[in-house]
Amino acid sequence: MVTLAELAEDPHPHLAGLRGHAPVVWLPALGGWMVTGRAQALDVMRDAAAFTVDDPRFTTARVVGPSMLSLDGPEHARHRDPFVAPFRPRAVHAAFGGTVEREAGRLLDGLVPQGAAELRRDFAGPLAAVVMAEVLGLTGVPVPAILAWYDAIVRAVDRLTHGEDAGTEGPAAYTALRAAVAGTLDAGSADSLLVSAAADGRLGLPELASNAAVLLFGGIETTEAMIANALLHVLGEAPALVPALLADPELLDNAVEESLRLEPGAAVVDRYATRDTDLAGVRIRAGDLVTVSLAGANRDPEVFTDPDRFDPHRANARLQLAFAHGPHYCVGAHLARLEARVALRACFERLPGLRLDPDRPSAPRGLVFRKPPTLAVRWGR
Repeated sequence: MVTLAELAEDPHPHLAGLRGHAPVVWLPALGGWMVTGRAQALDVMRDAAAFTVDDPRFTTARVVGPSMLSLDGPEHARHRDPFVAPFRPRAVHAAFGGTVEREAGRLLDGLVPQGAAELRRDFAGPLAAVVMAEVLGLTGVPVPAILAWYDAIVRAVDRLTHGEDAGTEGPAAYTALRAAVAGTLDAGSADSLLVSAAADGRLGLPELASNAAVLLFGGIETTEAMIANALLHVLGEAPALVPALLADPELLDNAVEESLRLEPGAAVVDRYATRDTDLAGVRIRAGDLVTVSLAGANRDPEVFTDPDRFDPHRANARLQLAFAHGPHYCVGAHLARLEARVALRACFERLPGLRLDPDRPSAPRGLVFRKPPTLAVRWGR
């Protein structure tokens, strides 16, 4: 039977095996149901009345408290609505396009002379952190501190998912973040998303802080993973395509979507059955954990031909579910796409001859959040 360690290391052959048996199966290691079929994943994520996130077992809420990520219905809307407008496509490009371009250029300015780097932590992570700090309007908080908070929160969530104690680092990081949110609100900058959300009047400091934590670790974790995974896929599977990606913005966009399909940064989302219900011919009982494998749904052969192959020309790559679906579709999806597109273009333009370092290979790993632990590259001769 499949173990959590196997799903963290390389889930795809195991998910294919589970899907070959049935699109919804009971997984003892998980203590719940695993959904690997795309159609069934959509059924679960669309139906918040039958499959909710609002449950005491929801791991993220156990670290940072209730937020838009862990609530449904009117409470979900109350937490989410004040943050939606700045993340719409036109607003994202107008407000943050210049920041993403400038920060990507600044980071690469420091790397270009070196001829080699580890792009996950030297480029992708700092880029995502700077952008999220600007989005939230966090006042006077250095990027290393933001990255440290996010690392601690992600580790705590991951430990809970593995059935372990969350530890003390995650809650301590959240306490520090909450203090930074309070300072940002006191400063009252008109450009701060937190300040504008507070002005809505529906959320107090604890709720603003919990949603800031969700936006922060979501905006860094998934975006860092998007960039690192996309670079890994292009450089590892289709390096000869780089000139075409630079010449054709639509192809570059599609390559990002295909990378998201092949290796979503968030591999799973959890739901809890609110009532007895049938799904794909199995009887799910009220209270059961239902884990949707986005990684599995994204390689469903009923939807994606030759699903394990990285194909930047794939016509239906945008059917990927890396940003989830339904009421909990990722609020920052458009910003993440913008950052990934700018990051890849900047790397390919500024680092001629960019290639993976053969002496330091890596691959995505992680049970919940998947990305390469390191992304060592070289460029030039």
